Amino acid sequence: MARLAPKSLELLCGERDELEHLLKRHSTPQQIGLRAKIILLAWEGKNNRDIARTLNISRDMARTWRNRWLELGDRQLPVMKKLSDAERGGAPAKFSMEQVIELFALACSLPEDYGRPISHWTARELADEIIKQGIIESISVRHVKRLLEEAELKPHSSSLLVNTELRTKNLTQKLKILLVCTSVQLNVTKTESVQCPLMK
Repeated sequence: MARLAPKSLELLCGERDELEHLLKRHSTPQQIGLRAKIILLAWEGKNNRDIARTLNISRDMARTWRNRWLELGDRQLPVMKKLSDAERGGAPAKFSMEQVIELFALACSLPEDYGRPISHWTARELADEIIKQGIIESISVRHVKRLLEEAELKPHSSSLLVNTELRTKNLTQKLKILLVCTSVQLNVTKTESVQCPLMK
């Protein structure tokens, strides 16, 4: 099946010069310079795969910045603004301690208990399941990863899976155990080492 060609990208008067000027300046941040190269190559008619190969980046990155430029094309924004990260709307999502602990409890359960045909949880699967369970309305995969890293939980590692006591169906027990372990781990200084008794 033939793939659709990406949308052609047109530059407004002066934008090409401004992009090339950004590339010549030594003070231009690397990420801005890379994005400028993506836009110039897209303007030259290169598809996302060719851009990715030329710049040694992922196709997704080439596609993202082409699409971002096209979305902002109608707005009279400066080139630097078009190449900058999108502003994040509103305050960051906040979750209650109970919601976070329920995420940890889920991470310590077997995926098969939730009908998942996988042996270990991934951040993506956890995010999907916790939303499906109605525990959290919305959470990004990145945020799930960050929460697990902060609690030093690694559900993808078979050597760090918890024992059968945590796999019990009694969620209240799981939450109490994890709350204690997490509280202890978060209060320990970096030089000390505390292992949750139920996490081997």
